[in-house]
This record gives sequence, C-alpha cells and structure tokens, in this order.
Amino acid sequence: MENREYKIKGETPDKKKKVQYWECAIGLQQVDGLMPSQYLIDLAQENVDGKITYAEIEELLYKKYENETPAEIENRVRESDLVSTRITDTLDGGSLSLNPRTLKNIHGILFKDIYKHAGVFRKYNISKNEPVLNGRSVIYADWRNIGETLDYDFSTEREKSYDGHDKAQIVRRIANFTSSVWQVHPFMEGNTRTVATFIECYLIYMGFRVNHEMFKKHSLFFRNALVVSNYASMAEGIQPNPTPLINFYDNLLMEGNHTLRNRDLPVVKCFPEFPG
Repeated sequence: MENREYKIKGETPDKKKKVQYWECAIGLQQVDGLMPSQYLIDLAQENVDGKITYAEIEELLYKKYENETPAEIENRVRESDLVSTRITDTLDGGSLSLNPRTLKNIHGILFKDIYKHAGVFRKYNISKNEPVLNGRSVIYADWRNIGETLDYDFSTEREKSYDGHDKAQIVRRIANFTSSVWQVHPFMEGNTRTVATFIECYLIYMGFRVNHEMFKKHSLFFRNALVVSNYASMAEGIQPNPTPLINFYDNLLMEGNHTLRNRDLPVVKCFPEFPG
C-alpha cells in the first residue's frame, strides 16, 4: 500500500553539513564586526553532535543574556550569538520561495527581538560611509521604491532559466542578482546578513554545491565586493566593478581559485578625468 503520510523534516543528521552551516553563519557576523561568544561555539558543537537543537540553543541564549554585561552590550554579543543560530537554522531548513516576502521574512527571523524594525522595510533614505570607498556611500534605493524595485529584481530572476548556461554565465548571473538585491538595502540594519542568508538558501534550493567555507573566511570581502559592484561616480571617473563579486561566487560555486583580499579592492577608475 502506498505511503501517503508526510514526514516531519527535522534538522539534518549530516554533521559535515551542520559544521558548514555554523561556520557560514558565524563568519557572516564579520560583516558588522561582530564575534560570537565561546558559549555559542560550545553549544554549536553540541548541536553538531546531536545533543541539542537550534530551538534549545536559542532558549539558552535568551536565558544567558537576561542580564548582559556592559562589554556584551558594547560588542553586541547577544546579537551575534542569536543571529548566528538563526542563520544556521534557516540554512538547514532548505526551503525557499523566490519573492521579496521571503527576504522580508528572513530578516524578521534573524533579527527578532534585536531590532524593532525586524522584518520591516525601511521608511527613510539611508547612507553608510564605506572604508573601501574612502568614506563615500553607495546610493541605495529610495525607500518609496523598495517594493517595486525588489519585485522587478525577483521577477526578472524567476523568468530566466539556467539551462544551457556555462559556468561563467551562471556565476555572473548570480553575482548580478545578489548585487541588485543588496543595492536596494531594504532594511535599516542587517541587510548584508539577510541577503547572504537568502542567496545561500536559494543556491541550496537550486541544487548548487556551495562552498560555505567562503563565508567563514571571506564575509567582509563579500560585503566590500558588493559595495564596489554598486558604486559609480562619473565626475571621478568611477564605474561599478563587478569582478570581485564574480570571483567570490566562482570560488563559492565552481571551485574557483581566485585570491580574495580586501586590500585588492580599491575603487577602479575607468574614465579619464573630466576637463576643467
């Protein structure tokens, strides 16, 4: 007789995958200069060993940080620990719907009880001084156009097929999609971690072999590559430079061997100086 019963999908029993998910999640905190506590590192190992679940870890973290020390508050350790756990849980989930609501939901999941605006698109225009741009800022989407812009980016991605594409074309397309979504910067905080988590889930869902170690070692490079892929200044002779982000994804997905160093990410001048 045919088995018509659905099975509850729990956490993966694959220890190697769990280690990769944890390393990716913890590495992503580097984009905001955050570090996890040793307490979380120990709990993560227990999770890998099958002794404790993600939900139990989160419960323990809430209990631990009921009375945060001044140093923990200053270093945002609670945020780092909780978001790392939630990213790992999300990557392990393995499900995805390719629409902006998924992006919003991921932000809400990652930053619940951390940001008041968790899961809410921003209602202000923002800027951020970027060291890789010598203090200049990428121009992000106008807050009034966030929904429409994301709808366009996601619908464009849905309408295309990867069939018949060679490796270089696949890598460039994924880099372009990531760059476009990140440029919108739909949230007041936590954009890079949210976009990275979403893209990781998308790649897993699509069946790519993802080298999660890239986010462990090169999360800050990933963010800086997104910055230079979205910065332009005609007056200064600068145009967007997608190459670093493409190299990152080539290493992530296609076993590329590009050297990824933040010091190799100056803004590239591609036009002559304007006369006068």
